[in-house]
Amino acid sequence: MSSYASLIFLFLFLFLRASAQDPTYLGYNCPDTPTYSSDSTYFTNLRTVLSSLSSQNASYSTGFQNATAGEDPDMVNGLFLCRGDVSVEVCRNCVAFVVKDTLDRCPDEEKVVLYYDQCMVRYSNRNILSTVNTEGSLVLKNTKNVTSNKKDRFRDLVLSTLNPAAVEAASSSRKFDARKANWTASQTLYGLVQCTPDLSREDCLSCLQQSINQLSIDRTGERYVVPSCSARYELYLFYNESATIKPSPPPQLLSTPPQPEKGGSSTGLVVAIVVAIMVAVLLFIAGYCFLAKGSNKAYHISYALDEFHCATGDNITTAESLQIDYRSIQTATADFSENNKIGQGGFGEVYKGTLLDGTDVAVKKLSKSSGQGEAEFKNEVVLVAKLQHRNLVKLLGFCLQGEERVLVYEYVPNKSLDYVLFDPGKQVHLDWTRRYNIIGGVARGILYLHQDSRLTIIHRDLKASNILLDADMNPKISDFGMARIFGLDQTQQNTNIIVGTYGYMSPEYAMHGQYSMKSDVYSFGVLVLEILSGKRNSSFYPTDGIHNFVSYAWRLWTNGTPLDLLDPVIVDNCQRNEVVRCIHISLLCIQEDPVDRPTLSNIVLMLTSNTVTLPVPRKPSIFFQSRPRKDPLDSVDDASITDLYPR
Repeated sequence: MSSYASLIFLFLFLFLRASAQDPTYLGYNCPDTPTYSSDSTYFTNLRTVLSSLSSQNASYSTGFQNATAGEDPDMVNGLFLCRGDVSVEVCRNCVAFVVKDTLDRCPDEEKVVLYYDQCMVRYSNRNILSTVNTEGSLVLKNTKNVTSNKKDRFRDLVLSTLNPAAVEAASSSRKFDARKANWTASQTLYGLVQCTPDLSREDCLSCLQQSINQLSIDRTGERYVVPSCSARYELYLFYNESATIKPSPPPQLLSTPPQPEKGGSSTGLVVAIVVAIMVAVLLFIAGYCFLAKGSNKAYHISYALDEFHCATGDNITTAESLQIDYRSIQTATADFSENNKIGQGGFGEVYKGTLLDGTDVAVKKLSKSSGQGEAEFKNEVVLVAKLQHRNLVKLLGFCLQGEERVLVYEYVPNKSLDYVLFDPGKQVHLDWTRRYNIIGGVARGILYLHQDSRLTIIHRDLKASNILLDADMNPKISDFGMARIFGLDQTQQNTNIIVGTYGYMSPEYAMHGQYSMKSDVYSFGVLVLEILSGKRNSSFYPTDGIHNFVSYAWRLWTNGTPLDLLDPVIVDNCQRNEVVRCIHISLLCIQEDPVDRPTLSNIVLMLTSNTVTLPVPRKPSIFFQSRPRKDPLDSVDDASITDLYPR
């Protein structure tokens, strides 16, 4: 009996000792400015907020609380968030520890985020509630790499685990979800996502999707943490699984049918009926998939808008399951009525259409003399059907009937970036916040193409007219007719035929036919300069030593007057430190040597973290991209270059 008592005592001792351990420190973000002094009103308000967050009456049971003290300009807003699976006691201990720790780690900064494994504490001199903040990201990776021949399968498993978790978390009141999936017979993948509960469903989902897209997924474990949300996966159990089990739904109250005299016969009959139905459904699906592969006839529009049926992921090779009946497209666009025309590009015209169920779509009808052949058309279908990202336009279907080739995309109501950005009457709708959001969104979209999708894709025609704007002015990259897929270990490719757009093309591509991910980086740099200035890169002509748009931006930078580049619409209402940082990043993107240009992953990090030190840019290459004499692909205000043979 005494031995049992000893064991119980030892267990309690070890348990209490473990629970009393300090929380696991991960990192912090406290910019150098602004700061406060120990005798300031701000510091008094800060102590009030920290005391409120760590008080015994705080909401440790919900794992989240916010507090505010004082008035502007000395107002302090603070909050804490505990990991969704930890107990009330662990949450309380973690917050109390962090509150004491914060003044040691960030003694005089007004904006602070402290990350620990069990909780996060954050405060600021600005309003931080119900506002998404993805700055100051923290990335932690497992030291063990995924085996190279299993990377694609592992990436698929991670994304298929975390993405549904993000949707579930965004829809829940706690903004938290954790789940697992089998990796091998002996290994399980565990994933966890969480937002601060003050965020709306849309903001939480957006934050989580961005965080998941930032995961490189080349290690056996990784986490990406920003002030508003976090995403993590591991090949070991890193959370309290019992605390994440969702309660079973209450049983439905159904009337009990009369029991037959022989108790087993009723159960057997039900089982037989269910099995028969399941077999019939499976046979129907199998037969449908078989017929879908063997038949060449066009499908009705309703099938194209379903979840791709038998063609999903890597099975999309010819995209037959997305094929739409041409007559359905004619009906949706009023037979391609001129009144429904919303744009025209180098490869054809774009119309707004309305499907029978009321869904608005954008229909891209390729001109028969556009220069985009059947190969390019199929290339765009297959590429875009495989891509799923909030900053890429979504393909809904296509039609290939005779000489007619049509693509059906989601409808983006605010047209393209160039339509708004370069029109003096419309560019007022693009304030600095929206422009900064567009820059970040385009960067995340290209990062997805280069690194985070299953394929490594070079867009090759990134420009303002290929950036569409949704109802909230969020950017969506479009037009993948010129895109190229790279192999896993491929970094560069040569071509004898240059395709792209005047002013956006990198020197090595325009002059030598060499394109790579750094070609898109160059185009992105030019695009950022256009967004900042509100001017087309083609609107600058040689004068007074200024050869082109790039040399104009460089002269302002070297003269110490980079803000002279800014569009007058935003010059008085912008965050100047953000603007200068964007100009700095754009100049790094247009460096002459592709090696000197940053990768998109570094660009996203530079845009979201003020703590990253930017390299000093060198003078960009000043080369002349001459327009071809006769260009069948010229579009309004944007010269598209094709069949231009390099020297």
